[in-house]
Amino acid sequence: MVHQPQPDLHPAGGEHALKVLRQMIRIRRFEEKCAELYSASKIRGFLHLYIGEEAVAVGAMQALGPDDAVVATYREHGHALARGVSANSIMAEMYGKQEGCSRGRGGSMHLFDAAHRFYGGNAIVGGGLPIAVGLALADKLSGRARVTACFFGEGAIAEGEFHECMNLSALWKLPLLFCCENNLYAMGTALKRSESEPDLCLKATSYEVPAWPVDGMDVVACEDAARRAALAVRGGEGPCFLEFRTYRFRAHSMFDPQLYRDKQEVEEWKRRDPIDLFCQRLKTQGVIGDADLKAIEDDTAAEVAKAIEFSEGGTWEPAQELTRFVYSERARS
Repeated sequence: MVHQPQPDLHPAGGEHALKVLRQMIRIRRFEEKCAELYSASKIRGFLHLYIGEEAVAVGAMQALGPDDAVVATYREHGHALARGVSANSIMAEMYGKQEGCSRGRGGSMHLFDAAHRFYGGNAIVGGGLPIAVGLALADKLSGRARVTACFFGEGAIAEGEFHECMNLSALWKLPLLFCCENNLYAMGTALKRSESEPDLCLKATSYEVPAWPVDGMDVVACEDAARRAALAVRGGEGPCFLEFRTYRFRAHSMFDPQLYRDKQEVEEWKRRDPIDLFCQRLKTQGVIGDADLKAIEDDTAAEVAKAIEFSEGGTWEPAQELTRFVYSERARS
């Protein structure tokens, strides 16, 4: 585990800290409810939960503006919520209703919202990397001072797309922020068993891309690292690579019996729960009290309940619409 010095709170102070805490709690409670709904067969297909990794998405998103682009992995509910995609549209997508952000066609692994420049989840490991390169290249050729942030797990580093994209982004000095969420297990395979060189930052620097590790359980460290990297990328210095060292508290997916991890290891990481650590820190510094925390929890519970109600009342896409967006002539109509 990485233990880095904790920087001071963001200059915005208590208001910003509350915003960050609220976003992490929203992700946690939303996903806990999703697990319940999945068990009740309300949500079907695959479901990959982000529980334990909330600090990464929430911290990194603070460094991005509305014109920047975000490309996520299949574990992307947290990224979508932190980016500003509504809980209603995300939950409706999980239900498969046409009010969902992808019209109910994508489900959990394919959240997409062009209005928020959220170019979604991708069920293919490493599949978002070439998309991110394309977005960043378009911005550079157009002279736009934007950043494309691409989130992916450490398992994607074993894919050819990663190496091709690192090489091209370095050669072309693309405005691309690589955000590797290293939770130590690509599905059920430990990093040390799949990579002859487990130092992921070393791999990135072999392409002449600046890279450094970040304590992914500390939301302030995640935000500070992302701001530093995004500033360099936006300034024309080319891509940056951040290795967020984090841990998922739940199984890889709802189908995963999780026999490959030692229970003691899981419990040790849970003691560094990013929400609990940040709450304790804010209480110690006098930024929040029990009343503030209760208000956040109450607001979050109401938001999640509303999202479920919205999804339950949603509509299925008519059968005659199934070829829409598949064939160009139908898409134009």
